[in-house]
Amino acid sequence: MREILFALAALFSLMAPVFAQAPAATQAATLAPGAEDRVLGKADAPITIVEYASLTCPHCRHFDEEVLPKLKAKWIDTGKAKLVFRDYPLDEPALRAAMVARCAPPERYFGFIDAIFAGQEQWAVASDYKAALARIALLGGVSKDKFAACIDDKAMENKVIASRLVATQQLNVSSTPTFFINGAKFDGAPTEEDLDKALARAAGS
Repeated sequence: MREILFALAALFSLMAPVFAQAPAATQAATLAPGAEDRVLGKADAPITIVEYASLTCPHCRHFDEEVLPKLKAKWIDTGKAKLVFRDYPLDEPALRAAMVARCAPPERYFGFIDAIFAGQEQWAVASDYKAALARIALLGGVSKDKFAACIDDKAMENKVIASRLVATQQLNVSSTPTFFINGAKFDGAPTEEDLDKALARAAGS
């Protein structure tokens, strides 16, 4: 796991008092899908998986590429479960990548996430990671001008940072990927086998 860059840590610390002064939300309310969420699957699926992930996290990439497609075929495509993807950026490149993905149309969001994870080993360590991200965005239909506006969008930046802050302060999330299944924190390994067992328990089977 990469260390958080100083600049991003400073942003977190500046915003923290805002959340510290707010009434504590219940875990169930915090985990409930909202208007800002990106959801994979049917909205009325009885099982809700909430994933907190960083786009520079190798373990998150492994889940996206190796585990999620199998769970998707068995649980999400069949209408049994839905996946709510939430940002938990570990560093500034992850923050900017999350912002770029959110600039894509909602129906193309998960395609962007897949593309960003697929190219993680190239763009995340590039000396100019923004230029590398811009190339991925362009392939996905986000123009250079829209990309530039997106990564400088302070409102979008605050939303992504808030996602991490809320998860840390209200759900005790401290690493990625972290999963919640129907409100309960998943403590097993993020493997197909362990997650499948947890989903089966949530389904009552």
